[in-house]
Amino acid sequence: MRKFIALFLLVAVTTLSYAQENRTTKYGIRAAYNISNLDFEPGPLFENQHRNGFAFGGFAEFELSDKTFLLTEIQWSAEGAKAQEIRADYIQMPIQFRYAISENLTIGAGPQVSLKTWKDNDGFETFAFSAVGGLEYMISSDYFIDLRYNYGLTNILDDSLAPFEAKNYNIQIGIGIKI
Repeated sequence: MRKFIALFLLVAVTTLSYAQENRTTKYGIRAAYNISNLDFEPGPLFENQHRNGFAFGGFAEFELSDKTFLLTEIQWSAEGAKAQEIRADYIQMPIQFRYAISENLTIGAGPQVSLKTWKDNDGFETFAFSAVGGLEYMISSDYFIDLRYNYGLTNILDDSLAPFEAKNYNIQIGIGIKI
């Protein structure tokens, strides 16, 4: 696990260093409304309702070419399901490789690393990995709205809860500003 995180950070830093070469970099803040839940395998024996929450954070967007960008972000996100016992809040680092479809519309996808910020010994793993994809529409030269979907690639439950596995999935509807 540590090797994977070290490799992930090395690739991110190397890419960010390359992105600095004669290209523009924009920084900004973003807030989002979350609709999240857990995908259980095998299915849960209880009613599994979604959780409504929010996310907020800051980002840096690096121009790689006229139509391609790298978006790195640090955000806090309330995820999991509605029941108190199966909620998990995270500090997340999504990294999206993005392509401008038009002047105002961008599509992106990439990995996301999450660090749980909830209480200890609650049955959840500390780290989670997800895939994230989304669309961004620029309302003006500074303001945007976006829609993202992320799906967990790793089991977020620790081994003590075997044979159950759960993966986060989350829809975010966001708004932000680029500086």
